[in-house]
Amino acid sequence: MQAAARITLHNFYVPAGGDEPDPAVNPKFAHKLALLDEMAEWMTTERIGSSGAIIAGDLNIAPLETDVWNHKALLRVVSHTPVEVEKLNLVREAGPWVDALRHFVPPEEKLYTWWSYRARDWEKSDRGRRLDHVWVSESLKPRLDGARVLRECRGWERPSDHVPVMVHFDF
Repeated sequence: MQAAARITLHNFYVPAGGDEPDPAVNPKFAHKLALLDEMAEWMTTERIGSSGAIIAGDLNIAPLETDVWNHKALLRVVSHTPVEVEKLNLVREAGPWVDALRHFVPPEEKLYTWWSYRARDWEKSDRGRRLDHVWVSESLKPRLDGARVLRECRGWERPSDHVPVMVHFDF
């Protein structure tokens, strides 16, 4: 019998960052950007992604144009600004990490994990964002066996604005 591989799971929450995407006038946004810098530095210094590791959580950034319902409309909206995307990409590259959802869903396809409570009919308007992520170290990439966003959970009675994300591995 083969010994089980050791996997380290890191669960992160990156603060939303308030409403104004300007760190000079919004301390919450400044804090968010500083945290992303710290994450990238920590991952690089500690070589977090060099062995079997997973990063999962609400990172509060939708990095791709197809991770938001309208790329142009959201470029100045916290969660999809160019500076946030740039810093999140530096965190991902510091692993380097494999985006488990995008491993299965091509970057040209829309993919959301969050829909605002403000939307009258969230499903019909489909104005979502992909704020929740699961990244795996390169060593776990061959073990990825599937991923799923449980979109139907958003329609439950008293739901969260985020839906669960599942990633399957073949061990």
